[in-house]
Amino acid sequence: MVFSSHIFLFYFLPLALLLYYATPQRGRALTLTLLSYVFYGWWNPWFIILMLGSTVIDYACGKVITAPEQTQHKRKAALLISVVANLAILGFFKYAIFVSQNLGWGFGLLGLDSPASPEFLSRIVLPVGISFYTFQSMSYSIDLYRGHARAARSFVDFACYVSMFPQLVAGPIVRYGSVAEQLRERIHSLPGFVAGFTRFNYGFAKKILLANPAGQIADLCFEAGDGSLSSLLAWTGALAYAFQIYYDFSGYSDMALGLGRMFGFRFPENFDSPYKSRSITEFWRRWHISLSTFLRDYLYIPLGGNRRGSARTYLNLMTVMLIGGLWHGAQWNFVIWGGIHGICLAAERWWRGRIGIAIPRWIAGFATAAILLVTWVFFRAENLEVALRYLQVMGGGGEVAPSSELLSAVVFQPYHLVMLGVCTGIAGFLPNSGQFLSRLTSWKIVVGLVLLFISVRMMGLQGFNPFLYFQF
Repeated sequence: MVFSSHIFLFYFLPLALLLYYATPQRGRALTLTLLSYVFYGWWNPWFIILMLGSTVIDYACGKVITAPEQTQHKRKAALLISVVANLAILGFFKYAIFVSQNLGWGFGLLGLDSPASPEFLSRIVLPVGISFYTFQSMSYSIDLYRGHARAARSFVDFACYVSMFPQLVAGPIVRYGSVAEQLRERIHSLPGFVAGFTRFNYGFAKKILLANPAGQIADLCFEAGDGSLSSLLAWTGALAYAFQIYYDFSGYSDMALGLGRMFGFRFPENFDSPYKSRSITEFWRRWHISLSTFLRDYLYIPLGGNRRGSARTYLNLMTVMLIGGLWHGAQWNFVIWGGIHGICLAAERWWRGRIGIAIPRWIAGFATAAILLVTWVFFRAENLEVALRYLQVMGGGGEVAPSSELLSAVVFQPYHLVMLGVCTGIAGFLPNSGQFLSRLTSWKIVVGLVLLFISVRMMGLQGFNPFLYFQF
């Protein structure tokens, strides 16, 4: 089930709100948990067992970690079990095929048969949202061990934290300490509900009115046949995909934060106008904030951060971004994407430390945008070979067939150009959703309702279009 569907908007969400508010205060965590299991099990009921298993393991490990009579050795063992179990679940379902393919390639070079069974691997189905809820559940055990959070009051509270459907399948990654008090006691008010509903409406409009049309342009360019793509078309396709993935994911985050408010929760912001960035370093302070802070606190800092000299800092940055790339997907495309971002982060840090000359803002902004457009190609392309061919065309290489004129006529039609202009204006010049809706006024509420009405009408014409980040 996705937010941008009739069954969610007109059936699941109204029923969920009705059941939640009809339940006495003490039982609302259980009601929300059961509703979240229904939401998650809509794709595949077996996925519930996997998520429940992860929840049970981490809750039990948390009990051992926080038990006053336990020895340090047992606390470390419980933490290790939690981390290994979550990484094993994530590793098997997300990376087993990737690892087996690369092992098969390596064995093939040696003239040996691959040890993995293709028939068995073909049966592995990637559970939706597994990258998010395993990180979130695992962070609970780590924070308890570090003393950064208190143990969950009950298993129901912890299960509610892990499974909460507004942010279950695509974040933001919420740490237990940030919602622990809200799980115990939260404020339900009409102004808060209206604020959440309005935030949801704007996020829904981002998805339907901006992300999906931008995705249509990107699909035309990335799926063009050989020779049908000119350099200008290739850059336009990359720009369209940059807008698609931003408005798709930030729209989902807006909806998640809005839904959270409707149920009395406040989740952390996940985007801060990332395309206004003047460097890749700044970009990662603004893009998918919950992931970047997670990688910083649970990987970069434990590796030593910037405390062990320049060379080690550069290595840590590369390691974190390579893992961050692999977290997004089990393909070499994502590893290369992460590697390029890691190189840029290290280079910018070196420049600031060794050269120290400030680059004019317009040059820095243009260079950052160019790097982002190039790296997004690795995100969008089906595989590494397709990505490299696409980048070759962006660089002016390859022959252009007469069919590119037909594609140009479709891509550069006035509607598409207006949409790209609107996407550019909103991303580059307007405040982000959190800033815009921080002070809610009547006209903003009315505009949100109008946008919801238009978006629902458009959704019926567009058909099913799931969120991009579900696949990551």
